[in-house]
Amino acid sequence: MRRSNPIQGILTPGVIIGTMIFGGGLFLVTFLSIRWTRPIQTPAGVVTAALTIIPAATETPIPPTPAAVEATPDPEVPPPPPSGEINIGSFVQISGTEGAGLRLRLGPGLGHNPEFLGLESEVFKIEAGPQEADGYIWWYLVAPFEVDRKGWAVSNYLEIVQNP
Repeated sequence: MRRSNPIQGILTPGVIIGTMIFGGGLFLVTFLSIRWTRPIQTPAGVVTAALTIIPAATETPIPPTPAAVEATPDPEVPPPPPSGEINIGSFVQISGTEGAGLRLRLGPGLGHNPEFLGLESEVFKIEAGPQEADGYIWWYLVAPFEVDRKGWAVSNYLEIVQNP
């Protein structure tokens, strides 16, 4: 007796074609879902710019200038050098500040704002002066190697330099 194969009746050409179409459709759906859900990749060598927006500057209010202070000479200031010792074109060094330095001002007088601080033993060239203001004699100094370092200084803290 011969046995019959139960699968032989099921595997008809229509079932095989239908299974192939179903499998192909399942493959297509899987491929498209992976394609649509993956992140977008930037091509190599392309840099995306990051912009930072900075707001425009606004007007800054200028505080009122303080009233001029009546300047009086300080009794602890050393005496000025003898007259005729300091002249335009001579070299001087800052001396007698005990390391605190000397304020060089925008103009002769204590009412002018300090431009910068000259250091103890720093050498300057006399460019103008003398001017008398607030009980002091003022000279206009310029650093020989840094022309931006300049201003008016009290002669009481200047010492003549013979060979700079």
